[in-house]
Amino acid sequence: MPRLPRAALLPLQLALLVGAGAPEASVSAPRSLVWGPGLRPGVVLPVRYFYLQAVDSEGLNFTRSPPGQTLFKVVIKSLSPKELVRIHVPKPLDRNDGTFLVRYRMYETVSEGLKIEVLYGDEHVAQSPYILKGPVYHEYCECPEEDPQAWQKTLSCPTKEPQIAKDFASFPSINLQQMLNEVPKRFGDERGAIVHYTILNNHIYRRSLGKYTDFKMFSDEILLSLARKVLLPDIEFYINLGDWPLEHRKVNETPGPLPIISWCGSLDSRDIILPTYDISHSTLEAMRGVTNDLLSIQGNTGPSWINKTEKAFFRGRDSREERLQLVQMSKENPELLDAGITGYFFFQEKEKELGKAKLIGFFDFFKYKYQVNVDGTVAAYRYPYLMLGDSLVLKQDSTYYEHFYMALKPWKHYVPIKRNLSDLLEKIKWAKENDEEAKKIAKEGQLSARDLLQPHRLYCYYYRVFREYAERQSSKPEIRDGMELVAQPGDDTSVCQCHRERPSREELLLLAFSNGKPPPGRSDKNS
Repeated sequence: MPRLPRAALLPLQLALLVGAGAPEASVSAPRSLVWGPGLRPGVVLPVRYFYLQAVDSEGLNFTRSPPGQTLFKVVIKSLSPKELVRIHVPKPLDRNDGTFLVRYRMYETVSEGLKIEVLYGDEHVAQSPYILKGPVYHEYCECPEEDPQAWQKTLSCPTKEPQIAKDFASFPSINLQQMLNEVPKRFGDERGAIVHYTILNNHIYRRSLGKYTDFKMFSDEILLSLARKVLLPDIEFYINLGDWPLEHRKVNETPGPLPIISWCGSLDSRDIILPTYDISHSTLEAMRGVTNDLLSIQGNTGPSWINKTEKAFFRGRDSREERLQLVQMSKENPELLDAGITGYFFFQEKEKELGKAKLIGFFDFFKYKYQVNVDGTVAAYRYPYLMLGDSLVLKQDSTYYEHFYMALKPWKHYVPIKRNLSDLLEKIKWAKENDEEAKKIAKEGQLSARDLLQPHRLYCYYYRVFREYAERQSSKPEIRDGMELVAQPGDDTSVCQCHRERPSREELLLLAFSNGKPPPGRSDKNS
């Protein structure tokens, strides 16, 4: 075999070196970064959380998981050995981009505070240990911050929420008497799904209007959770527990639109939007009753981009005809699309023709590069979860939206597809032919969703809606005839003593009477 010239050997050696890969850099514990709301004692959330960024010895951020076994670990204890508290601290979630998400759920309040040790192997990471001086309250401790501005500052709430500004633009003032006269007649019939709430002195009262109000358990739980954390303004409002937004009057009509609060909006309605019951419930029950929550998704996004199956994927109920189209398209184009209906209710006659797909765990969705998001009865409430993955979301054009949609842009955060799905196959082919661009859009969407859908942002959003609403009320809210107190849940398993200076019950009663309001727990008979 002839010998290669010396000049040809150098490029060959370089090529072999690149092919083999340079030695993987190791994680530097002191140079790595730690940050997030779970390191601030005043941030009370159902699940507290913070982030780790792996950094190497040269000071460069890792952009993928560090090599070998994940050596990050977190130990959280009470500062005082006399305080024995239950704290659930699962392993850090590897987000596959050099960052890790740390979650912990407290089951008791600590008076002295917490010590949080963040370790890589046996070395402390960044400024570890972190000392959170007490008291540090757990989720079910009723101890609201009486200065809402201080509370918002502690949570780093955004100063602007464009969707809230847009929603309230139709309501420079809110006439409670008009609401009382019209809402029960227009929306509170037997088939209604309306709940009438009054929040007074941080106590929550409600009465149900209509037959389909079982979902009030979701609105109750988030309102109670919020009231445990911050002093809410006195407000009186109606919340729609049904799927569809209700108020379709235009601003220039007489009478004008009513500020009904809903979980989903549409381009032809005027409802004021709150985060969906699904997002709210999963935030409250994370690491307890809910597995697929907005935080857990971030550590379960499937294989790396290059190892994902290069197909579009969909599973769901038959709640819209376009979903049936998806299945038919999948049968005709199995190399591009894997779609199936998991349950038939609206189009039961189609089950024999299209077949019924087996249920698949949500985390397994992300084995596929592309996710098809098609409306259900309204906006598909899986959309925030899909955006938090690292697959490319192909989103159907829709008149419906959730509270965070306004911040997302087509071709930057997701790839749009037409309402009738006529361009879906073309868009899948585009993504396959433009892999780097598709990957970039998927990453942009994921990063924006991580920011928009943080649990503390949920509480900020709820509070901002209620504050804007309260500022527009033209008369004082009251506890109406037929309303009942929604009591805070008892928690006999742990002791919770609020350390804030709070007025006594006698002072609260005196204040209530001086303002012309009934004291907590009593009903005003004016309707």
